[in-house]
Amino acid sequence: MKKSTTVAYLFFFFLGAHYFYLGNWVKQIFFWLTLGGLGLWWLIDLFTLSSKVSSHNTDIEFKKIQKINKQTTEMMQASASQQMASVLGKTTKNLEE
Repeated sequence: MKKSTTVAYLFFFFLGAHYFYLGNWVKQIFFWLTLGGLGLWWLIDLFTLSSKVSSHNTDIEFKKIQKINKQTTEMMQASASQQMASVLGKTTKNLEE
């Protein structure tokens, strides 16, 4: 599911839970345990959070495209197999006659 930069910043400012919102539990726990890298990690995330959300959304779209490509390939292979079976069946019948 695509994520919103606005919602990510709301999680960031109010809960410090922006990594949780992006689905990265391990990083979120480290963020909390280190108090945002004693503020340094927090400061970096303040300026890079929008690119993290964009990267997350790009990954989701890429996975969707890969899934569609895989399904298309499987359908094409099944169709080709059926066509080959049909052609071979006709050839066998012609040879028998």
